[in-house]
Amino acid sequence: MSQDQSKNFRSARNRGFTLIEILVVVVILGILAAIVVPRVMEHPGEARQVRAKTDIQAIVSALNIYKLDNFVYPSSEQGLDALVHKPSGAPEAPNWKSGGYLERVPKDPWAHPYLYTHPGQHGDIDVYSLGADGKPGGEGEAKDVGNWED
Repeated sequence: MSQDQSKNFRSARNRGFTLIEILVVVVILGILAAIVVPRVMEHPGEARQVRAKTDIQAIVSALNIYKLDNFVYPSSEQGLDALVHKPSGAPEAPNWKSGGYLERVPKDPWAHPYLYTHPGQHGDIDVYSLGADGKPGGEGEAKDVGNWED
């Protein structure tokens, strides 16, 4: 390769993207956003239900680790706060992990607290949200979401 060819190759390689190339990419991203965003925004209730299920799974995982450390789940009276602050009263938590099991107990997507019972109606523990309406039962976005569901 001659020096002139080598110099042209290096300068072509170092010049970066042209304005036209960047505009083409921006237009493609705009078209994709115009197609995807409305589909996602059509189902905000479903998105909240999915978020609630994800939060509940994280809380149940923290409760299971709590039980591994302390041999029992927190009582219903101690509630989910036992995952953040060392509980007092029965049952004791002799091996409570310094720093807690959660940084904080999240609120459900409708800004209500998650509910916890031990023993639960559906298993050893029930962690659940009452949905958008904050009342038991319901359909659609008002449907209860709990750890007993798939």
